[in-house]
Amino acid sequence: MMSFEYLTKDFIFDYTTSLKVVEEVPSYYIFPTVYIIYSKKTKKAYVGESTNIPQRIKNHLQHPEKNQLENIKIIFSPYFNKSSVLDIEANLIQNMIADKQFTLINSNYGIAHHNYYQKNEYENTFKDIWKNLQFEKLVKNDLLDIKNSDLFKYSPYKTLSEDQYDAIKEYLYLLNHNEIKNTTFIQGSAGTGKTILAVYLIKLLLSEISQDELEDNFEVSSLIELAQEVKSKLKKNKEQLKIAFVIPMTSLRKTLKKVFKSIYGLSQSMVIGPNELSKDSYDLIIVDEAHRLKRRKNITGYQEFDKTNKHFDLNKEKGTELDWVMLSSDTQLFFYDEKQSIRPTDVEKEKFDLLKLNATVIKLKSQMRVEGGEDYIQFVDKLLSSEDDLILWEQTNKYELKIFTSMKDMINILTKKEKEYGLCRLISGYSWKWISSKSSSPDVILDEIPLYWNRTSQDWINSTTQMNEMGCIHTTQGYDLNYSGVIFGSDITYNEETKQIEIIKENYYDRNGKAGITTDQLHDYIINIYKTIMYRGIKGTYVYCYDKKLEAFFKRYIPIYELKESNNEINNNSGNDLLVAEPKIVYGDK
Repeated sequence: MMSFEYLTKDFIFDYTTSLKVVEEVPSYYIFPTVYIIYSKKTKKAYVGESTNIPQRIKNHLQHPEKNQLENIKIIFSPYFNKSSVLDIEANLIQNMIADKQFTLINSNYGIAHHNYYQKNEYENTFKDIWKNLQFEKLVKNDLLDIKNSDLFKYSPYKTLSEDQYDAIKEYLYLLNHNEIKNTTFIQGSAGTGKTILAVYLIKLLLSEISQDELEDNFEVSSLIELAQEVKSKLKKNKEQLKIAFVIPMTSLRKTLKKVFKSIYGLSQSMVIGPNELSKDSYDLIIVDEAHRLKRRKNITGYQEFDKTNKHFDLNKEKGTELDWVMLSSDTQLFFYDEKQSIRPTDVEKEKFDLLKLNATVIKLKSQMRVEGGEDYIQFVDKLLSSEDDLILWEQTNKYELKIFTSMKDMINILTKKEKEYGLCRLISGYSWKWISSKSSSPDVILDEIPLYWNRTSQDWINSTTQMNEMGCIHTTQGYDLNYSGVIFGSDITYNEETKQIEIIKENYYDRNGKAGITTDQLHDYIINIYKTIMYRGIKGTYVYCYDKKLEAFFKRYIPIYELKESNNEINNNSGNDLLVAEPKIVYGDK
């Protein structure tokens, strides 16, 4: 793999540094550079890039927080250009944040993702830079481990896609030019980067951005100027802007609290559940996974729900978490996907549609999670809708989709992928009772393999590497996996006469998922569940069908896994090498 030569130099960070740079590297400093200013004493750091490093150092020394840092490491290369140093800077920021050796004091003004000449070679150069930083103990973790961490995945320091960047600009423009009372929806299917965009926006609005960070980038300057104007308008002459980040799902909320706790300028107290809205009022409320806001139907905790309705002076039976959001702020932003509503508990689509009549709707289209792109999303949608124009999925180097007839084979391959990439998990529909919550018995045995429901209901994705543990929709919705093994259970089948996928209501065991609704409504919820869990895998998805009729239908369109494809790996991973854990009892949301 080709990479470019570079030179790193360390200096004390003070008013003599600029002169020393010119004296010690006279033939290098005239090119664009990347740098890290840091203090091992305070564990704070700042990452930047510049086309004029001597002047940039002088500017930083005038900043009251940056001038307290003690050292600067500058990375020089005659091969660097503006695009490459922006890219290396962005990669350093994203990875150093998640590495957690330093607290970065950067603002997240960021740039839109773009391609440039020899981008792959500069990415290899970054990997080499990272290895050297590890050797010097400025960073600790390997890039693969960092990439799989929640702090990396949900970092507000992401380099945004053009689609995401345009959505941020459009939203800020709307807030700045409309009346303060404003309701906006950002819509996008699974994997379009809605959560990342929400976190990015919060960090952008709460950052105090100094002039020394802007340099001469007009695109960045215009975005920051717009954000600062919006902030001033929203906080209405108050000292602080008050933002609530509402997450309806308990597991994802816990994960994002951890992320916010680790980000400079953010606080875990900003991440709340809908019922906490009764405790305060806000300048701006941002709701992620808004399709999971609840109504008073098939819920646990009716008393607490009624108490919150009473606080907002709402009808006991008709008040919803969506109403609570609308009554807690004049400005709301909903990240929403109607196809990910998976329970009768969720607020009805019709109520959102009514709200959207007087709201602004911004659409995200670019697929940011699944490497199979929009082609894969559309394929799954057509497959589970039994559409006529389906064709066999063609394997690509970017995405692997296979159907397995053996659970043992699927778990063996998932185990292999877990060792190689990490974050590989088994997910299933609600097709079996959760008997392992009260005993050591498995919840289901498939092909002589004992399987157990997730043994924790919160942050399950990061709590296990056991391949015989099955996650459910509530422990996986909103999360990314590298490879997912999806079990289509006994609640779903295929009817050859009608040429349609059908559901088997009596085999669906979500106790709050089917009470008080029609079979047609339950069909839609179950299909949405399977679509949503089929969208979790970044690099690939493996499928296993309990129902042989459904398996036969899927085999027409999904390539069949054959043992000879990975015979050596299967042999090497057979028997005791499976990641199978002893059962333990943990109660959760089943």
